[in-house]
Amino acid sequence: MSAATVTGANVAANGIRQHYLHYLGAGAPLVLVPGITSPAVTWGFVAERLAREFDVYVLDVRGRGLSQSGPDLDYRLDSLADDLSGFIAALGLSGVTVLGHSMGARVAVRAAKRNPAGMARLLLVDPPVSGPGRRPYPSKLAWYVDSIRQAGKGMDAEAMRTFCPTWSREQLALRAEWLHTCFEPAIVTAFEGFHTDDIHRDLPGLPIPAGLMVATRGGVIEPADEVEIQSLNPGICIERVADAGHMIPWDNFEGFLATADRLLGTALAARKAA
Repeated sequence: MSAATVTGANVAANGIRQHYLHYLGAGAPLVLVPGITSPAVTWGFVAERLAREFDVYVLDVRGRGLSQSGPDLDYRLDSLADDLSGFIAALGLSGVTVLGHSMGARVAVRAAKRNPAGMARLLLVDPPVSGPGRRPYPSKLAWYVDSIRQAGKGMDAEAMRTFCPTWSREQLALRAEWLHTCFEPAIVTAFEGFHTDDIHRDLPGLPIPAGLMVATRGGVIEPADEVEIQSLNPGICIERVADAGHMIPWDNFEGFLATADRLLGTALAARKAA
C-alpha cells in the first residue's frame, strides 16, 4: 500500500493559528496530540500507518512546531485543551478518535471533560500521572531545557544522541531539526503543570470512552496508578506495551500498533506497507 498523502495547513481556532499535518485516509477522523516537545512532523511515521484506517490530523501544539508561539500566549493545560476542542470545531470534524501521547493525553482528557463536542473516544498513551501530592514525573526539566537550548544553536543527530541514546539516526536527525521550534517558556509551563494540574479529577464521568496504553519501562505509570485510574473510571480499558519506554512507538512500533488495535478494534498491525 502506498504512503499516505500528506499536506500541511493552518487554521484559526481558539483565537490562535494552529498548524497541523493531514495524512489523508478514508476512515473516520483521528486527531493526534503529541507530547511536550514533539512537533507534529516527528509523529509522521506513526501517522502514516494510522492513515490506513483513519483520516489523520497531527497537531502542532501551541508553542511548538509551526503553530503560534511567543510570550503573549497562555501555555497552561486548560488553554491547550481548548485549542484541541477549537481545532475540532474549526475543521467541522465529528466522530473523532483523539490519540494523545504524554502531555497530549492530559490535553485530551481535559478537553473531553470541558468540551467533548465532535469527540467519539480517547486513546491515552502513557500520560504523566503526577500532580498535587503525587510522586514527581520521572523526567527532569533540565533534560528538556538543555536539549532545546542546544538545538537552538544548531545540533546534529549525534549531538541529540546524548539525550535519546536508543533512537535511530533518522529519528535523532528529525528531532535535532525541529526541537528548536519548542518555545522554552511553553515547555517549562507544561512541565510545571505535570505537578500542579490534577487530571485524576477529570477521569470520573468522562463523557466518552477511553483506552489507556501503558509503557512497561520508564516509570510514568505504575501498577498502583492503573488500579487508581480504574477505580476512578472502571470503563477505561488498560493495555501494556512490552519492551517500550515512554516514547512507545519509537521503542516498539509494532507493539504500539498491536496494542492500539486491542483498544480501538482496528487492524493496524496487520496493515504493513507492501
